[in-house]
Amino acid sequence: MLRKIRLTLAILFFAAITLLFLDFTGTLHAWLGWMAKIQFLPAVLALNVGVILVLVALTLVLGRVYCSVICPLGVMQDVVSWLSGRRSRKQKYRFGHSPARSALRYGVLALFVIALVAGAGSLVALLAPYSSYGRIVSNLFAPFYGWGNNLLAYFAGRADSYAFYETSVWLKSLPTFLIALVSFVAISLLAWRNGRIYCNTICPVGTVLGFLARFSLLRVRIDADKCTSCSLCSRRCKAACIDYKHHRVDYGRCVSCMDCIGECKHGAITYGLPAKKPASAPAATTPADKSSRRAFLGATALLASTAVLAQEKKKVDGGLAVIEDKQAPRRFTPIVPPGALSARHFAQHCTGCQLCVSVCPNEVLRPSTSLLRLMQPEMSYERGYCRPECNRCSEVCPAGAIRPISLADKSATQIGHAVWIKKNCVPLTDGVDCGNCARHCPTGAILMVPSDPADPDSPKIPVVNEERCIGCGACENLCPARPFSAIYVEGSEVHHTV
Repeated sequence: MLRKIRLTLAILFFAAITLLFLDFTGTLHAWLGWMAKIQFLPAVLALNVGVILVLVALTLVLGRVYCSVICPLGVMQDVVSWLSGRRSRKQKYRFGHSPARSALRYGVLALFVIALVAGAGSLVALLAPYSSYGRIVSNLFAPFYGWGNNLLAYFAGRADSYAFYETSVWLKSLPTFLIALVSFVAISLLAWRNGRIYCNTICPVGTVLGFLARFSLLRVRIDADKCTSCSLCSRRCKAACIDYKHHRVDYGRCVSCMDCIGECKHGAITYGLPAKKPASAPAATTPADKSSRRAFLGATALLASTAVLAQEKKKVDGGLAVIEDKQAPRRFTPIVPPGALSARHFAQHCTGCQLCVSVCPNEVLRPSTSLLRLMQPEMSYERGYCRPECNRCSEVCPAGAIRPISLADKSATQIGHAVWIKKNCVPLTDGVDCGNCARHCPTGAILMVPSDPADPDSPKIPVVNEERCIGCGACENLCPARPFSAIYVEGSEVHHTV
């Protein structure tokens, strides 16, 4: 019964979090967005004390159920391991007890904490389990979901139904796609062959919760009097934490999956309060245990320190000339979304999970290709601009990298300023009137003035009032100049109100 309850909850959490990254309409986030915010690392970065205390208490009472129920990457490994075991009964019992790789575990955790404190967001994003799964879904699964939706939209349109509408499917970042692909293949291969070895050797969240689980109130325990040393429990344990010969369980690696309980034919394994150790049992702590605890405590101390706006993809100008795709300009300062407060705050809190990228209806957010900010989202205006009526990214960010911001505050927050490029401007290059940037500027920060002050009839060019510009990108996106716009947005290191 315990195993069935755990499986049911794990499937529900796994399906719900996966849909959060696939749902491009944003409707599910109103109901299921809390599932992203209860993930361990996003809660720590967002300083969500309530969630952190609940997860710690849950681990101290039930063990590492977070890893087997709530964490989507952990459940994905269980799915892969289950598929591998379905090949034959022999494969079902392919595991076995192995010693803990404490040096590797705490070494990765220390590296993770150093990267977190130093603001090396790329390394943090690479090791964070929730973020890894988010990238896998956003880059590998979402395209198939989008193509399936477009196929339904096609047939619905043929039937004069508007139940579905087409959405664009595009590669947002080649480096991030490749990282997601490599992560998925590597983690899947490890799970296919060795079960939960990734969780118990590399995952920093698993290491933190594994230390807490050693003191959990309820545990899997083995009754030595009933045990026949058949080894079925050990060969079934995907965490490789059961030493059946000595009737011991490594609670730091046990994820409370309950598989061993259902496998034991003699009722020797139960889940409950730990059995009291006999008086003769050795209670001394080995030097290795002491050193690993000190390493953990040191690292832990540091760790604590709508719908889519469908846009017509025009490829020809009145059927006469091919329209070139816009190319991103070279920005000296990246643009981060309103609510991020500053580029530094965003880099320190963003886990690169890509949830904001998945829900952006204007296709403005995409993963950065810069080495220091790799996989962390940044804004670019080739496909759209940051519309004043949308604050979707601030609503879904679970890590506090993008703080919740109202539409009124967003419209007054300067995330960058427009810069005019004279050599690309259509009135000067083609000798025709334009003014597109001034007409579409929502804050009236762009004014068209004669290019020759002495000649009022000379071609008019834009002048930007940087004090009023908020950096929304409407001017850059709607500029007709190709392939580079005649006006682009340079980001602000620190956001401020205009």
